[in-house]
Amino acid sequence: MRRWLLVLSTIGLAALLLVPFMPSLVYDIFVMKALCFVLFACAFNLLLGHTGILSFGHAAFFGTGAYVTGQLVKEYGVPTDLGILAGGLVAALLGAVIGALAIRRSGIYLAMITLAMSQLVYFFFLQAPFTGAEDGLQRIPRGVFLGIIDLRNDTALYYVVLAIIGAGLWVIWRTVNSPFGHVLRAIREHEPRAVSLGYPVARYKVMVFTISAGLSGIAGSLKAIIFQLAALSDVHWHTSGDVILMTLLGGMNTIFGPAVGAAIISTLGHYLDPFGGWVTVITGVVFMTCILVFRRGVLGQIEQRFQHRSEPSTSTEVHAEPDTSNSPNGA
Repeated sequence: MRRWLLVLSTIGLAALLLVPFMPSLVYDIFVMKALCFVLFACAFNLLLGHTGILSFGHAAFFGTGAYVTGQLVKEYGVPTDLGILAGGLVAALLGAVIGALAIRRSGIYLAMITLAMSQLVYFFFLQAPFTGAEDGLQRIPRGVFLGIIDLRNDTALYYVVLAIIGAGLWVIWRTVNSPFGHVLRAIREHEPRAVSLGYPVARYKVMVFTISAGLSGIAGSLKAIIFQLAALSDVHWHTSGDVILMTLLGGMNTIFGPAVGAAIISTLGHYLDPFGGWVTVITGVVFMTCILVFRRGVLGQIEQRFQHRSEPSTSTEVHAEPDTSNSPNGA
């Protein structure tokens, strides 16, 4: 199974590296947008898939990163790389605050707290005088990355985005496969037992909230730089719903399953745009079909099938005729 995953990962990475050289087949701006949602979905899955925490307000972190980066780069002339870093840090700080409040409850009550806090953030960006209200922050300059890479060049911007997204995904992979990640899964499976073993569960929850929010903020910051726009749609509750959909579609019990879901949803939204309002209906039908066919998500179901094929047969029973030659009643 690992060999197949390695092969598929290598093919996918090679295809991503070649995107700028295939303008007739795929639009690099679209791929960059999809990559931002890949990081966003995988970061969100640190909470849902690996800790068992459902957040209905993750768009607050995504949009906060976008607005903070846009404001710093446009109004204060901060270098783009520092603006992206600041967007992630402010989103992480917001995640720590919201997480500390939300984990006081569990289940649907926790989810409702995150939704309420997200709406507060939404109305703040709607009413604040420096955010542009419904028009958003427009004409955000892309600037120069690390003082040498001109991001006004789409090809240069693409590879910078790809590198940052790759680094973010590596952080997620490392987090999941660390002792910290094992504790998160223990909390997901049986929180009282994790408490009885002496783990500070509340502290772990706030920490994973912070990590997830920070990475989501970086994804939003990159999207603002790519489109030179930070809009209210980035912080709207609908975006929180989209990331949940991506995670469930790709497979929340996997590390990179949400990346597959993000790619599918982004592709549907891009290529079905001419259908207008029917995009939502078509996306819903695709989602229901995939959930019925792939109950563990697309990648989760594939991994399960590979595991079943790679497991050796446990049936070692040999059915042979008994030897009755020395039996008193033998023929």
